[in-house]
Amino acid sequence: MFRTLYFFFPKLYYSFPVQLLFNNFRRNQVLLLCWIILFAMITGNFGKYLGIPYLFLDPEYLNRVNFTSFFIMGAVTAGFTTAFHITSYINDGHRFSFVGTLPKPFTKFAVNNSLIPFVFLAVYLYEIIVFQVNNEYRSQYGLVTSVAGLLTGYGTMTLVFYTYFRLTNKDIFRYVVCRIDERLKSSVKMTRASAIKKLDIARKKQVRVDYYWDRISFKPVENISFYDKATILQVFDQNHFNLVIIELFIFALVLVLGLFKDNPVFQLPAASSFVIFLTIFVMLSGAFKYWFGGWSATVGLILFLVVNYLVGEDFFSRKYEAFGLNYKTYAAEYNVKSLQHLNDSAHQEGDRRVTLVGLENWRKKFGEEKPKMVFLCVSGGGKRAALWTLSALQRADSLTNGALMKHSILVTGASGGLIGASYFRELKLRELQGEKIEPYATVHRDRIATDNLNPLIFSLMANDLFVGFTQFEYAGLTYKRDRAYTFEQQLNEITEGLMDKPVSAYRHWELSGAIPTIILTPTVVNDGRKLFIASRPVSFMNYDVENLERYSSAKYSGVDFYHLFREQNGDSLRFLSALRMSATFPYITPNTTLPSNPPIQIMDAGISDNFGLSDAVRFMFAFKDWINENTSGVVLVSIRDSPKLGTIAPKKGQTIIDDITQPISSVYNNFENFQDITSDLLIGQASAWLHQPIDRVDLQYQAESYVPILRGMDSIRQNSTRASLSWRLTTREKQGVVNTIDSEANQEQLAKLKKLIQP
Repeated sequence: MFRTLYFFFPKLYYSFPVQLLFNNFRRNQVLLLCWIILFAMITGNFGKYLGIPYLFLDPEYLNRVNFTSFFIMGAVTAGFTTAFHITSYINDGHRFSFVGTLPKPFTKFAVNNSLIPFVFLAVYLYEIIVFQVNNEYRSQYGLVTSVAGLLTGYGTMTLVFYTYFRLTNKDIFRYVVCRIDERLKSSVKMTRASAIKKLDIARKKQVRVDYYWDRISFKPVENISFYDKATILQVFDQNHFNLVIIELFIFALVLVLGLFKDNPVFQLPAASSFVIFLTIFVMLSGAFKYWFGGWSATVGLILFLVVNYLVGEDFFSRKYEAFGLNYKTYAAEYNVKSLQHLNDSAHQEGDRRVTLVGLENWRKKFGEEKPKMVFLCVSGGGKRAALWTLSALQRADSLTNGALMKHSILVTGASGGLIGASYFRELKLRELQGEKIEPYATVHRDRIATDNLNPLIFSLMANDLFVGFTQFEYAGLTYKRDRAYTFEQQLNEITEGLMDKPVSAYRHWELSGAIPTIILTPTVVNDGRKLFIASRPVSFMNYDVENLERYSSAKYSGVDFYHLFREQNGDSLRFLSALRMSATFPYITPNTTLPSNPPIQIMDAGISDNFGLSDAVRFMFAFKDWINENTSGVVLVSIRDSPKLGTIAPKKGQTIIDDITQPISSVYNNFENFQDITSDLLIGQASAWLHQPIDRVDLQYQAESYVPILRGMDSIRQNSTRASLSWRLTTREKQGVVNTIDSEANQEQLAKLKKLIQP
């Protein structure tokens, strides 16, 4: 037995698959990093909080997870695998000269280079099966269909590439009479230098290989000393040309798809778009290494620095615009002096008097009775926050027989929560206008839970990076069909086109007291101030709550959108653009640039106040005297997508990296806690100037509270029971978000709300 092992291990060690694996670890770290990223994603070790693993394990195409969606994932995975083989072959094939003497050399190389791709495919299949069974409640037929789709797509794409290489790649017997020098004379200088270097490696620095895998068994490597090394290298050179053709074809395909990105048929699953992007990256890295050899890292760094400088000089800058604004006219001045002017007493008092008209009309709905004034404060959190906010508002308003929206005067918040609240407000408005619409219907939850991520990621890859020259017209002005446009179109579609109107279109209904006012507060990247966007100017939101007086210093907390962009068609701002600016998801939804001098860039509203409570207090302070006189108290309804009093995780052993990153990670991990503490402080101070009672109702999405959802969890979900922070949710996540309203804590809060506004 030991004798058998003694002779077996050297054969295994010097086999072609093992030597290729070692070669990848030794020379192809970039390729390995790409595989590591993919492994981390599918196993849930990277991006769990953002829901990245579920994009691979539950791919959605045309709003369905089926054979076709998995077929696409299988096809792009095979494409990435082929790119891996191509890059390895171009960079390192010459180190294994015997391959050039074999029939179909690239095919032989790829088969022996498949250890990593084979393990990845096996792990991927396992993770899909576990996830689909435990998270998507797949039937046996559905599970088989999903796996079959992945394998069919993988096999089909592999067959296509195999057929191409079989028809085009030549072996050494077709080059016996050729000379490498003839090939070199017709090449550019860089190709000649590269080929000469590779020829030297082919002659002197070969990697020892004794056996290679061919079809169903290992075969010994034959003596190739009687072949001319230059002739063997010419075989690689011809094969390389055909591989470059494949690379150009994939690149051109992405460009063409970008032209049709608005057609849902061409909006591939988000994970497949990422794999295609990774495929292009692998090909480019291979090309760099092929052309520049050992200088590839240095040249890449220099190129990055040059491009970075040019971007800083606006050579490649891409500005994402707010639709409805006029970017052709002169820019609005944004500086300390303009802030002082826009926030002076004349502006604030004028805006306050206009809003008082709305308050008086709201008051008339209740007759002689002094009503409770309700503030709806909704938190951000991507798709889960949008679905949770809509679900909570439907249940609360239905339970109170419509009293919740009747008593509501203001909606504040951020990101997905504002999208859900805006949608529900629009449904109630349409019902009020006599349209046949049911605000509490399940179909609205189904629509708002629809995937938004596929078109966004696809637009990022196929349009924003490579094309970006198609345009559209809105409000008589022309804009680019970029990723911002894609997000708004998707948002418009899932909300039935009901909110495709200017922000100012809501002015009449808000001032008549029919619906609550919505104030959106995206954050200005330039200085951290808030940009107050409403159907009318609301500069009174800059009242200083802490000092109980108006600001007299130059450090204003925000600026009113309408006053700042009055001459840039601020009245025509698309409401969907305002929502998009308030829901700027990092890296996915682009930062918006506004027509000002200097240009203002906008970030998510959650940066300054993810829960909207501080904005509600500012509004209360601006109208404190009126509220004291005309209401019986204030009810702050906070609809949160995170628990306020979450569990405190025990401290575990810290690595060196943990110690280094702790100062930053501590701030990030406790960001919401900081905002909660500030909001509680402001609400506590409000009792000093608001003489009516302030009650608070907290409706919280807390996955742990809905026990049935946690049963049978897979390993990924056990580590993160909350729905992912993403613009796409799985079936289980959707169910968990909707059903958490039935938790004991939320039911108690609903009963409290009903008692407050329906005594």
